[in-house]
Amino acid sequence: MNLDFTQITPYIPFMLEGIWVTLKFVAVALIVGFILGTILALFKISHIKPLNWFARAYTSIFRGTPLILQLMTFYFAVPQLTGYDISPFLSAVLAFGLNSAAYISEIIRAGIQAVDRGQTEAAMALGVPYRQMMKDIILPQAMKNILPALMNEVITLTKESALVSTISVLDLMRRAQVVGADIYRNFEPLLFVGFIYWIMVVGLSTIGRMIERRLKVSDQN
Repeated sequence: MNLDFTQITPYIPFMLEGIWVTLKFVAVALIVGFILGTILALFKISHIKPLNWFARAYTSIFRGTPLILQLMTFYFAVPQLTGYDISPFLSAVLAFGLNSAAYISEIIRAGIQAVDRGQTEAAMALGVPYRQMMKDIILPQAMKNILPALMNEVITLTKESALVSTISVLDLMRRAQVVGADIYRNFEPLLFVGFIYWIMVVGLSTIGRMIERRLKVSDQN
């Protein structure tokens, strides 16, 4: 087998720096996606039709077009339409954050609708304002229901973050490509960063299971 990992040894610190770039990008995109996704989920269950239509149209567009197309659109369209340059990192955060919001909104909507309707009726009967009811009663219960699905979204976002290498963000994948071009061997650096992605996903899955166990214990108590 023609494999020689000794050639990538000097480049390992350079590639490992990509972990921080990837995690930072995923974390910011996830925060954007979660906040916007929660708002969209509330729009979807709202009885105000324009808000409902907007949220459904938003989800349809971002779920119905390829993520790489959205990424390229932000990166190339913003300078062309506005005359201002946008950094590759900001383009990636916007594209992934807005895309993730579409998926997270569906997860949260399903979680809210899975909460026993009697909870809502009881809160309304007691005169609890809508905002307080959602914040203190419905959303906390919905979050417990949707935690596994949310963790899946985090894992998917982490793996798909490799797409940002197409706009030259120096994430793990891009650094592997740089090293491959430098040593004229692509397989070893790709295999190395593939292993790092796998470790990251296993770590996230473990954290998700730990949180689920703790929530189950708190429910039993």
